[in-house]
Amino acid sequence: MNRGFYTIMAAQFFSSLADNALLFVAIDLLVTMKSPAWITPLLKLSFTLFYVLLAAFVGAFADSMPKGKVMFISNLIKVGGCLLIFAHVHPLLAYALVGFGAAVYSPAKYGILTELLPAEKLVAANGWVEGLTVMSIIFGTVMGGKLVGGQVSSFLLGFDFPMIDTGIDTPPEAALCVVVGIYMLAALFNTRIPDTGCVYGHQERNPIKLITDFANCYGLLWKDKLGQISLAVTTLFWGAAQTLQFIVLEWANRTLKLSYEQSTSLVGVVAIGVALGAVLSARFISLRKSLSVIPMGIAMGVIVISMVMVKSVALAYPLLILVGLLGGFFLVPMNALLQHRGHVLMSAGHSIAVQNFNENLSILTMLAVYSLMLRGHLNLDVIIVLFGLFLAGTMYFIMRKHAANQREFDSVALIGELKH
Repeated sequence: MNRGFYTIMAAQFFSSLADNALLFVAIDLLVTMKSPAWITPLLKLSFTLFYVLLAAFVGAFADSMPKGKVMFISNLIKVGGCLLIFAHVHPLLAYALVGFGAAVYSPAKYGILTELLPAEKLVAANGWVEGLTVMSIIFGTVMGGKLVGGQVSSFLLGFDFPMIDTGIDTPPEAALCVVVGIYMLAALFNTRIPDTGCVYGHQERNPIKLITDFANCYGLLWKDKLGQISLAVTTLFWGAAQTLQFIVLEWANRTLKLSYEQSTSLVGVVAIGVALGAVLSARFISLRKSLSVIPMGIAMGVIVISMVMVKSVALAYPLLILVGLLGGFFLVPMNALLQHRGHVLMSAGHSIAVQNFNENLSILTMLAVYSLMLRGHLNLDVIIVLFGLFLAGTMYFIMRKHAANQREFDSVALIGELKH
């Protein structure tokens, strides 16, 4: 990997770190406002909304200029979202603006990998990306909980600048200052990302034509025999992963009787497992063997169901690490295969935009269903069982669909052919 790749990794790590820390600061704000439990998942829903609404446009925007510049602009938008919270705008609206910045950021973040690296390095590169992203989720989750915790917030509020009244008087405001600082650090790294020299020509600006172009790319990727399988798996994973984050937070509070700060640490445990799975997958699974990991998703769903039998923290830790490990192991090869197919069939930015649309529509749908279940006062154990059955059942259907596709063509040969 070259120096530019590691600069991209640093920028991605700090931007994602701030995103995840901000989520849990915003959750604490909702708790302080005494919002009902079903409101909390709507935070992530508001964050992902723009991924779906802007899907037809952000790909063209990402391909219209050097992707380091796109990422820099995106981080400034995220800072704007933090400033809205300072202005006492409701956390759902403020976090939605951060999601707007993230939606613009994502096609550039992933698209630049296909511009910078050859196809045979994409699995390893995705291992780095997903590994560091998950590390940022771990540290961001724990950081968010700690920043609003009594000890750290007291330390932050203890800073006093002579002759200057900062107006920072509450734990959430102090936490937000740290988050803004991390976003600015990410923006600094963005300025050091090299221009890959990839030029995609004139980018369409007419909204109708952009939507039509997006629809064509959408259909092209779903009709492709390899693209549809990898896209289905990553779509399911991200919807399930984001919903599981909130399920674990609620489960830790209700079943394990943990405090909010302790519950955020338990959420980070799942991410540790994903990081381990991502590293192992990058080490042992090549692009040619990427489709062999699909059964891991079925196992992940089955193990999630066993959460209902766990009543102690000592058992919760290894169980959640295993759930994350299985998820990380099948995500990285599927993501690499999807990027490779998208890069072959269309431009990098347009391919990632289609991927983001599907993945975030899945997140919106699953979080909305989870929120409705909580509002309907459905037992949490029942929610966990239904969630696990849905995950395992859908992965089984995808596996059967892939087997049917294989009877029509040799997928391994096709991957090898398209690498040349």
